Amino acid sequence: MKIGLDVMGGDFAPASNIDGALLAIKELHPEDKIVLIGDSETIHSYLESRQVEKGLFEIAHAHDVIGMGEKPIRAIQQKPESSISIGFSLLKNKKIQAFASAGNSGAMLVGALYSVGSIPGIIRPCTIVPVPKENGGTSVLLDVGTNPDARPDLLHQFAILGKLYAQFIYKIDNPRVGLLNIGEEAEKGNLLTQAAHELMKESDDYFFYGNIEGRDLFKDKADVIVCDGFTGNIVVKLVESFYRLLMKRNLADNFIHKLNYENHGGSPILGINGTVLIGHGISNDRAVKNMLLLTKDVHEAHLSARIKKVIDKYIQ
Repeated sequence: MKIGLDVMGGDFAPASNIDGALLAIKELHPEDKIVLIGDSETIHSYLESRQVEKGLFEIAHAHDVIGMGEKPIRAIQQKPESSISIGFSLLKNKKIQAFASAGNSGAMLVGALYSVGSIPGIIRPCTIVPVPKENGGTSVLLDVGTNPDARPDLLHQFAILGKLYAQFIYKIDNPRVGLLNIGEEAEKGNLLTQAAHELMKESDDYFFYGNIEGRDLFKDKADVIVCDGFTGNIVVKLVESFYRLLMKRNLADNFIHKLNYENHGGSPILGINGTVLIGHGISNDRAVKNMLLLTKDVHEAHLSARIKKVIDKYIQ
């Protein structure tokens, strides 16, 4: 397969992205290719400085860049020659099978919707991150910022998407779905979580554990943790700051190291007709490497097709 990488996206581009691609290519199958998307002169110059053999990567020229602070819709429309826009053009025309970037996350979401589109029946695509458990397992948290304003039916759909991700990426046979709330009791929470709880407990699409609290985040109570994007983004940023705080004080152990975003590299956009991953803006070479490896795993799990098959029954 061919994975497109936006070389110009992120705070440490292009060096961190190209170095991450160099690390990833060592672990990918020989038939897998990484397509570096960005200013070709800059890419060639950097590869030469690293004495990289010619032909190791394919290069797709893009002379423009979408900045981290630019408004997504306007940027996609006004910068068709940007690395993100070129990446989505390659994905739409099947010249690459997956696309990853640590650049403007809003532009990545808009680009995905403009190019490959959302799966029919999906209310809104969402993003997801892994959460380590104390017992060594992994749960998934969604949404983590794509949908700050959610409805109960959207949270129900997140549960379906999270279940499929846990099944086919983490190989969990019957994932337990928990709703992140301020109490375990069904009547707790705001209007959104109360209504979502009623909807989710009646669903036959997944095993609903019930409400879980923030203090249960790392426990083995749920394999899929559902919340709106506003709450999820705060949780993720809090965990990141907590990790950095512990590292500065030399208080980290094996579990704490699992909180490092570099370990998973990126967040897939679930609910679109393709494989697209968004990396952290501060991604270093290790994070980019893991984002590329995860991109391959998500694509080879055929998640988009599996999601479409499940969602189809609601729109027939």
